[in-house]
Parts: sequence; structure tokens; C-alpha cells
Amino acid sequence: MDAPRPVLRRRAVAAIVLGNALEFYDFTVYVFFAVSIGHAFFPAKNPTDSLLASLALFGLGYVMRPVGGLVIGSFADRAGRKPAMLLTILLMAIGMLMLAAAPGYDVLGGWAQVIVIIGRLIQGFALGGDVGPATAYLLESAPPHRRAFVTSWQIASQGCAALFSGLAASLLAHLFGDAAMGMWGWRVMFALGLVIVPVGFVIRARLPETVSGQDETTEISPLLRTGRDVVMRLLRDHGRTLFLTFLVIAASTVSNAIGTNMPVYARATLGMTETVSAAVPIALGVASIVFPLLGGWLADRYGRRPVMIWPRAVILCLAVPVFAALAHAPTAAAIYAVTFLMSALSSINAAAIITGIPESLPRAVRSTGLAIVYALAVSIFGGSTNYIVNKLIVATGDTLAPAYYLAAFGLIGTVAAWLLPETRGRPVAALDSGQTRQA
Repeated sequence: MDAPRPVLRRRAVAAIVLGNALEFYDFTVYVFFAVSIGHAFFPAKNPTDSLLASLALFGLGYVMRPVGGLVIGSFADRAGRKPAMLLTILLMAIGMLMLAAAPGYDVLGGWAQVIVIIGRLIQGFALGGDVGPATAYLLESAPPHRRAFVTSWQIASQGCAALFSGLAASLLAHLFGDAAMGMWGWRVMFALGLVIVPVGFVIRARLPETVSGQDETTEISPLLRTGRDVVMRLLRDHGRTLFLTFLVIAASTVSNAIGTNMPVYARATLGMTETVSAAVPIALGVASIVFPLLGGWLADRYGRRPVMIWPRAVILCLAVPVFAALAHAPTAAAIYAVTFLMSALSSINAAAIITGIPESLPRAVRSTGLAIVYALAVSIFGGSTNYIVNKLIVATGDTLAPAYYLAAFGLIGTVAAWLLPETRGRPVAALDSGQTRQA
């Protein structure tokens, strides 16, 4: 008799997407306080050099994401989703703690840099491995007619994290002032993220498992036990799909990175105040909560492919005009409006991406395939975009550099999505084969 599908309750969804929320919280907080982190660990006579060194450290954490995606993703395909999700949340906590508690360069010198580098590498490893098993769990547990909506909470959790970080930063800046935020307030922001880790761990530990590591589907040999075997199988059977989804995720990653860079853009490029720039993540967060869920609903109703294509095409058309208008009249309302608009369109698009990719892969390599392609795209473009666009602004003096970069990837993402197949209604092996079990 087939084992029943695990009941996906609201608190279970919250625990599953917590890893993604922590990722985006860390992402937003780091970029927002990149100037302060640069001063703490990479002091330099030229403030721009300090900022670029800080952004380089931020990008270094992405180096380990493909490794984490392969190691933890394949572990989740063999041992189950839940053990992998427990491992990743513990590693995330360690990485965030090392960054928040590390003494500055003025105390430990170069050793302070070593500590934060190791912390970022650990964090990158964990984050690279979390998205595969967490997304696979949501997909395999959700009702077939609501898979996109349920899985879109992975994206909506990013908005929750951005909104929380914006509200917390604004409140702390109001209470303690800009100087205190630059000296130690950014450490408090990372510590706030650590507070919710124990809650997420406990709830994740109580989740039912969606797959058994000992029950392989007939289409995938149980001999595929090494990372190399899985990668070779993925490339052989799903190479075209993985390549196109890599491009689609790259475009989405660039959009997210430019969105989270908007506070830095507001301060360093447009000359806005700390108070105005501190509130930018609020606009980012609000859009990133509501519109992924709308995108998930649309993808369930009209298909994954149209929701991948049209929002990205609109970004392609609007990126340069809206940034030009912002640069011409850099007001608080304008920076919030541009951030909200770009985030809304990207969020609708991302909801279809996070569902369509795992739906196109068989259960036995689903977590690994999604984790690897996501980690590669995010490691390459998520870690470099903020550095590149700020470097381009400095090198060229053109305030529209982020818009050109965003438009270029808008074109790439639109074409790649056009070439992908539709997956709405496609059976998910773990559900149709009845291989789920209660933990």
C-alpha cells in the first residue's frame, strides 16, 4: 500500500523556507552594510577600495555554493530531504556567528580577515546546499494543482527577510544614529538573524520525510551514489534543460543582486541620506512577499513558461528608462518606486523558475540538479554583480551602469525561458510512485 503524502502545514512551510529567508537576510544586510564591514575588516585610505574589498569578500562566499549544492544535494537525494535541511541550517548559523562576532582588523589584523573569510565559505557551502532539498520537499509535499504556489514561498521568504532587515535597520538607525550603526549596529543585524535559527531547527527536525533514501525510482539506478556519477547522469540526460535554466536563474540572480544593491546605489551614487537608503529594503521586501505568490498562482493557472518569459521581457524593456528617470530626479519616492517595480517583476518570474526546474528532473537527482544549477548561477552572478556594477559606475562615471547590466541579462533570461518546455501538470515521481513515507 502506498504511503501517504506528508501533510504540509503552515509552520512546516515556514521552517522549510527559513533557510532561503536566512540567505536573503544575510544577503541584504551584508550589502547594505558593505561600507561598514569594509571599514571593520579592510581599512584603506581610499573608501572606495575598502568598499570594493568588502564586496569581494561578499562574492567569495559564493565560491563554495556549487560545492555545497553537489555535496548536500546528493546527500539529500540519498538520505532524505530532512537530514540535509538540518545540516544546512546549523552550518548557516556557524557562518553568520563568525561574521557577527569576529574582532575587527584593528584588534587582530590579518587574522580578523581570515575569520570572516572562513565564515563566508562555511555559509556559502550551507546556502548552496539548502535550496535543493528545501525546494524538493515543498514540491513533493504540495498538492499537484498548487505546486507552484506552495513552492513560491521559497521566493516570498526572501521578501520577508528583506522587509525585516529594512525595518530593523531603519529602527536601529533611528534609535542609535548612523555612527553607531557603522561601528557596531551591523553586528546586531547579523545577531538578529541568528535568533530564529533554533526555532527553525526544531521545527525542521519534526518534519515528515518525503522520500526514502533506500527507495529509488526505477528510472534511476541506485548505483548513482557519488557526486561524479550524479553530475554525469544529469549532464547526459538533462544537459540542455540545465543549461537553459542556468541562464534563466542567472538573469533572476542579477535582478535580485541589483535590487539589494539599491541602498548602496542610493548612498554612494545618487548621494541620498542614510535615512532614505535604510528604508529601500522595505520597498524590496514588500514587493518580494506579494508578487512571488501571485507568480505561483499564475504559474499554476497558466503554466510555468509564460510566467518565466513575460515579466523578464518587461524588465528588459523598462530597465534603462526607469533608471534614467531615477538618475534625473533622485528623490526618495523615485528610489522606492524603481526598487519596488523591478522587484515585483523579478519576483513573479522567479516563482515559475523555482517550480519548473525541479519539475523537469526525476526524483533521484532532483535535489542535486536544482542545487547545482542554482548554486552555479548564484555563485557566479550573485557574488559578482554588486562588485561589477559599482566598479562600472566608478570606472565610467555612468550612473546607468546597473540598468545596462540588468537589461542585458533580461534579454538572456527571456530567450532562455522561451526555449524551455512547459512542465505544468507533469507528474512528480516521488508522488506518483507512492514512495513517500512518514518520518
